[in-house]
Amino acid sequence: MSIELLQRLGASIEPSLLELALTHSSFAYENKCGSNERLEFLGDSVLGYLVASQVFEQNNELSEADLTRLKNSIVSAEALATAASRIELGQYLRLGKGEESSGGRNRLNILADAMEALIAAAYLSGGIESAKTIVKGHIFPMLGDPESLREFADPKTTLNEKLSKLSFDPPRYEVSSSGPEHNLNYQAHCYSADRLLGSGQGRTIRSAETAAAASALAVLRRL
Repeated sequence: MSIELLQRLGASIEPSLLELALTHSSFAYENKCGSNERLEFLGDSVLGYLVASQVFEQNNELSEADLTRLKNSIVSAEALATAASRIELGQYLRLGKGEESSGGRNRLNILADAMEALIAAAYLSGGIESAKTIVKGHIFPMLGDPESLREFADPKTTLNEKLSKLSFDPPRYEVSSSGPEHNLNYQAHCYSADRLLGSGQGRTIRSAETAAAASALAVLRRL
């Protein structure tokens, strides 16, 4: 499985770092081991540098404000989760039992964080060029792909359009919540007719539905 993921990433990563990058904090807590949180911190900075350099070099006509907006769209959790979904990263994650049972493999933030952790693991394994291999192969293409930009900027609208083109029923969201009143976590399930297409979680109903739509788009790409 790890070899298959590395082939999809197109980068070499030391086995111990790869395992750590795929280990969510829920698994780490249950199994008393390290998680990918520190790698996520480093990966965020490495990704930011690589994307900032790319948009600066390729967009001489843009102002600082426009460059910032473009960079922020590409390093957003939605963009990272889209890239993660396209390589089916969720299936490789090590999750705790609670996250596993609640659809954690499709959660936007978990996928985005793991993508950042993988970029950091590649950086630590082979330097900036190794990290750039992942970013160049899976993040940079979105800069020249309006459909991808639209997909992670507004997955709910994109899902509506794709379902219409496939002559499927429009999406329907079922949302529930859990946790204390002051710290609710929302779970959304996205259906077309009676078919479950995707699930997602978030701190708001909107973010949960957005995550579910992104998950549904990943399913539609495999049809």
